[in-house]
Amino acid sequence: MPAHEESSNPLVRERAHLAASRAALRAMREDVQALDIRDVTANWVNAAVLQSQIDDRIKALADLSHTPLFFGRLDYLHVVGAEKAEGSEGERFYIGRRHVHDAHGDPMVIDWRAPVSQPFYQASRNNPLDVDHRRRFGYTGGELTAYEDEYLTDPSETEQTSKLLQAEIERPRVGPMRDIVATIQPEQDEIVRSDLGGTVCVQGGPGTGKTAVGLHRVAYLLYAHRERLARTGTLVVGPNRSFLHYIEQVLPALGELEVQQATVEDLVAARVEVRGTDESAAAVIKGDARMAEVLRRAIRSHVTPPVEPVVVVRGSRRWRVPAYEVEEMTAELLARDMRYGAAHEALPQRIAHAVLVRMEEAGEAPDDRVQNAVARNPAVKAAVKAVWPAVDPAKLVLRLLTDAEFLAAHAEGIFSDDEQKQILMVKPARSVKAARWTAADAVLIDEAADLVARTHSLGHVVIDEAQDLSPMQYRAVGRRCSTGSATVLGDLAQGTTPWSTGSWEQALFHLGKADAVVEELTAGFRVPREVIAYASRLLPAISPGLTPVESVREAPGSLAVREAAAEELDAAVVAACEESLRHEGSIGLIAADARLPALAAALGAAGHAYLSPGEETTAASRLTLVPASLAKGLEYDYVVLDEPAAVVDGEPDERTGLRRLYVALTRAVSGLTVLHAADLPEQLA
Repeated sequence: MPAHEESSNPLVRERAHLAASRAALRAMREDVQALDIRDVTANWVNAAVLQSQIDDRIKALADLSHTPLFFGRLDYLHVVGAEKAEGSEGERFYIGRRHVHDAHGDPMVIDWRAPVSQPFYQASRNNPLDVDHRRRFGYTGGELTAYEDEYLTDPSETEQTSKLLQAEIERPRVGPMRDIVATIQPEQDEIVRSDLGGTVCVQGGPGTGKTAVGLHRVAYLLYAHRERLARTGTLVVGPNRSFLHYIEQVLPALGELEVQQATVEDLVAARVEVRGTDESAAAVIKGDARMAEVLRRAIRSHVTPPVEPVVVVRGSRRWRVPAYEVEEMTAELLARDMRYGAAHEALPQRIAHAVLVRMEEAGEAPDDRVQNAVARNPAVKAAVKAVWPAVDPAKLVLRLLTDAEFLAAHAEGIFSDDEQKQILMVKPARSVKAARWTAADAVLIDEAADLVARTHSLGHVVIDEAQDLSPMQYRAVGRRCSTGSATVLGDLAQGTTPWSTGSWEQALFHLGKADAVVEELTAGFRVPREVIAYASRLLPAISPGLTPVESVREAPGSLAVREAAAEELDAAVVAACEESLRHEGSIGLIAADARLPALAAALGAAGHAYLSPGEETTAASRLTLVPASLAKGLEYDYVVLDEPAAVVDGEPDERTGLRRLYVALTRAVSGLTVLHAADLPEQLA
């Protein structure tokens, strides 16, 4: 449609286009539902696969009533892709979450990921990208209620901040995390659309949108490389179940239903049940990258030189392979540094081949079937079992953690005697099932399993809150994308584990992606300027040299710091929650884990029901009681923070405590109230 055509009542016209687009989407869905596959499938397997694909397509075409079908419009000066002739008319495109076409196949809405949509995010007055004007739409409850125009080629128009853009960013947050397709900024868009072949690491402070950028990059990659990623798979790794539940609706809202979501614990816990916990010092050592070499040595120690020849009897003939020849085969396999299990499978074939050579020298003409039969010969099996026995990863790790001599033999020159003592089990278990495995132990077993047999690699993996992973956890995730790429998201200042990474260069090395590009997001869109400035007072102590976030949002009165007497603190916290509940949106009461029982009792006594992290907020239930240990990655319209000193004291050291406090201080979108009875940490004073 020509760019210059416009109704005398634009809002009426845009609503009509929205209604027509919704009707077209319904028609698209009905067309898929009406498909009859009975005559196009050869068997029940093909029918089941095709029906599954159809069901997924039907789900992807669902019209979500409270999710706008389009959020913007581009009016181009010329026809896209055509030669820009003088006086030629341009084209108009509506930009939305998914593609919608009419009965003739003409587009009603263009997917935000399409190349023609990119200028919606990138065009500016300095570089209009052939766009005459950009229109943003405002919605209330799914109904189109406003629009805003920006004429990019009009020199008389002044630069202005989009009020609709700001309103969308500040819209109250009830329910799970939502997508940001309507508000993606140019620097975010460049990361979202970066190529599948390269790994990208995004350092972003609170409110810079790094999580949303990572999820939208997945959606973009699935659009641009759907066939490849459908074959190889995609995965989002989050820090905990509450966080994954919070973000789980973002990709489905964009029409992407097949992305797996898991924690690192989920990835590695398949082989054993995690029932125990480590002391901090032990967990740090178990998470150290040096453990990989200890495991490698321990596995290879099972290979022993042969002491007897291998004698294969076939019919009336006996074929002899001397011990020194088997030892040469073993040495060659060790030198190739193959995975232990692959070498275990290769050795019988090597021995069988040596037997076949002797058969041929004797005038026989054996073929591959004979070689396979010889490889299965009891004498060959017995020799392989003695020289290169099978290894169970869990049993190997159990022996390392319970047998001091075995550990010492393979940790020599790697870990000190004190470090070795730290990781030995206090009460050694007699079996794999009886052991009280910890999360760090499960990672070690996963490493050992990969030394035996290669871990399946996916096409793309997103790792959020990555700063909290240990080197061994990075290796575990890296195995899941060894032949693919990754998007690494995090903030060094929010590292709250004893083993959190000191630099992205270290993290990416352990991940196996040392050549990744590191991008930094420093413009904040979520946290108000007053709040982020207050929290940033902690940066010199927790992450020296890190660039503070510069918030684009001014919200006067968004920060309140109040002191209360110790005996009145609980009541003051409840009063602050009541004050916040008078506003629209979600409220998070964040406190040190040890303070939760007292605050829960105070809320109950005042008649206030509350949710736990991960439970979905609704219009009727908007208050969540959040332990500081689970606050990372979550966001609330209003946050009440209880006793900062208790948050700091709840961690094993001051630096980790201050980082935990930094996280808690930066969860608010519209307002933060800090209440304290004890003195505030000196870094905040």
